[in-house]
Amino acid sequence: SSGINAEWPLRPGTVIIKDFSKVIKMLDLEVVPERSLGNEQWEFCLGMPISQAISIVRRHCRAIRNIHLCYCDYDPLALDIIMNLTDDGIRLVFDPQTQRLKIIEVYDLTKVRLKYCGVHFNSPCVSPTNDQIEMSFGATHPGVFDPANQQFILNFRGLSFFFPSNDKLEHNYSHGLGSLQFSNGPPVVSKLCIYIGNSLSETKAPHLPIGCYHGKCYTDKITLVRCDNGTVTGIKVSLYGESGTATKHNDIRKCTIEQEIKFGDGTQDVMSALGAPCKIYYKDEDKMKIHSKVTDKKLIKDESDYFYNYFTLGMDILFDGSKNTVKKFVLHSNYPGHYDFNIYYRCCFELNLKSPLDNEFQITPYTKWDKVEEFLGDTYRKPVVLNRRSSTNATNPFGPTFCYGLNNLIIEVMPSNNYVASVTIFP
Repeated sequence: SSGINAEWPLRPGTVIIKDFSKVIKMLDLEVVPERSLGNEQWEFCLGMPISQAISIVRRHCRAIRNIHLCYCDYDPLALDIIMNLTDDGIRLVFDPQTQRLKIIEVYDLTKVRLKYCGVHFNSPCVSPTNDQIEMSFGATHPGVFDPANQQFILNFRGLSFFFPSNDKLEHNYSHGLGSLQFSNGPPVVSKLCIYIGNSLSETKAPHLPIGCYHGKCYTDKITLVRCDNGTVTGIKVSLYGESGTATKHNDIRKCTIEQEIKFGDGTQDVMSALGAPCKIYYKDEDKMKIHSKVTDKKLIKDESDYFYNYFTLGMDILFDGSKNTVKKFVLHSNYPGHYDFNIYYRCCFELNLKSPLDNEFQITPYTKWDKVEEFLGDTYRKPVVLNRRSSTNATNPFGPTFCYGLNNLIIEVMPSNNYVASVTIFP
């Protein structure tokens, strides 16, 4: 159709302008129960880290638009993190602690085409009625009536379909949806959910699937390494990744290893333990230098210090520019609402603190500063205010954070919820 009225035959030089602004191409996706929703180009897999899901959206921004990220700012571990694809009627639910994909929900089936084993059960030409669902997915147990939400739920393993209904049908519902008589025609699916297990209410985010490893390593746990007198000498990193050997069926397996990295180790030592970094960043300035000793401030280096950024490990390692040896470790919690969110994966650290009375307390990514205060009492100093600003954007919409110094640690705390945003370890 033309955007202007033109007489036929067209005069020389006439231009037909076609208006494609209202033509929206629907996503055509394959439903795999207990696993994923996707197509040949990309796939949202259960257990996928939120960083990988956001990366998919960014790479395919022409096909996937209008993304809303919802989280609880004052208590980020209380509620699930939700990524809402509003133009496509898809909602991705992530576990707030592991930050892995727990539930894939399609809440508006009019905005997307869906198929199972290559055959469409929902499209502009195929209506997802109860008969169509049973024909596509086969027989299952009779559905369950939910009187609170006035809907029937048809459950398969790892997959549930929701049909809107009314309370008059509940008393006659004994032989399944097919036995009911509907005055307005057969019921149509209003929502479907993909998850792990037999129960949507009890499902949990699975472990990271092998297909999401992409040749990278991920942290299982990071702890402190101390010498006999209690001085921190480095960290112990428990890693997991793809095994270098496959089975007779060429299946890729998960393997775990432990490595120790100590202060003073060289770049070759670190790469031998962790592999090559995702990125190398050279420091152009040190905003915390003013809090250093007077003698350290007078030192002028010819070589700039630099970081090895291990994004999938949720960790940075700072090297001395002159000696090329390890100076600091920075571990990230990756909370929504923090300036560095989605740059790193969540680092699963377990760092033990000791009080003057030799009592022990463990700091993890899920620790609130209130608990640390109770443990330490009045033995810590007042915080330093840290306000991050990039060179391209002079504003920080998330506001400043507070940094507390404790022995060999600098703990960065988010004032909006008092959770630990990052921990810096130094000798």
